[in-house]
Amino acid sequence: MIDSFVSYLQYEKRSSAHTVEAYERDLLQFQEFLSLSFEQSDLSLAGHSEIRAWIIDLVEQGLSTTSVNRKLATLRSFYKFLLRQEHISQDPTYKLKSLKNPKKLPEFVQESSIQDVLESDVYDPGFEGQRDKMILEFLYLTGVRLSELIGLRWSDLDLPQMQVRVLGKRKKERVIPLSKGLIQNIISYRKVFEERFPDLGQNPYFIVTNSGKQSYPMMVYRTVRQYLDRFAQTSKRSPHVLRHTFATHLLNKGADLNAVKDLLGHANLAATQVYTHNSMEKLKAVFEQAHPKA
Repeated sequence: MIDSFVSYLQYEKRSSAHTVEAYERDLLQFQEFLSLSFEQSDLSLAGHSEIRAWIIDLVEQGLSTTSVNRKLATLRSFYKFLLRQEHISQDPTYKLKSLKNPKKLPEFVQESSIQDVLESDVYDPGFEGQRDKMILEFLYLTGVRLSELIGLRWSDLDLPQMQVRVLGKRKKERVIPLSKGLIQNIISYRKVFEERFPDLGQNPYFIVTNSGKQSYPMMVYRTVRQYLDRFAQTSKRSPHVLRHTFATHLLNKGADLNAVKDLLGHANLAATQVYTHNSMEKLKAVFEQAHPKA
């Protein structure tokens, strides 16, 4: 039966050699499991309970969710083949669901590291250095997306009201407060900006290239990576990591989840709740360290 299925994959479906080899290996592994656990090796006699037992065994062995789901996909293809060939009358994989992949927690920069990034003296006092610093500072202190920073204009900043107007996804506008420290740095940045580009009307964008043109994603990405490489210990060093850092640090300091949702411009609370896992890890660490019965 396995041989017939392999021939079907090779000559009818024209699957790659790698796919054929993987499917055959999975089926032989399942056959071995049936033989050892249920003392029968006929795959056509395997039912829902036997397949489910194999999945549980794979999980208990520590196999990743992705690998288990791939093996389950092999069985689905195999039993559909047997069904078409009328070797079986019912597909035993019909009610089996794929395992859910665990959600990866968003990476963020530790508070001490982000302070090192922003307070370092590595930034040149001229336009380019101050622009680079403003990119990192603005991303971290406002939580804006990369596209939102690129599209930001000087006219969107309302320094007297200590806020900035941002146009987010689906043209949805939101207002984000600006800290006093950030406002002072924006004023300093504007001075070197105007020295470099005296006619501000010709350069409406807040972040521009060395020649005064609107910035672009790769430019901002390279800038963030350049400085995070020096100080941050995260495996990812992208502009979005600073957005994750903004949200995580707010929640770690006790910020309201709904308020963080509004600041990030999320359409629903579920998108924001992923950051609570990072906060919960910190709470657990504090509990284990401080509680007398922990």
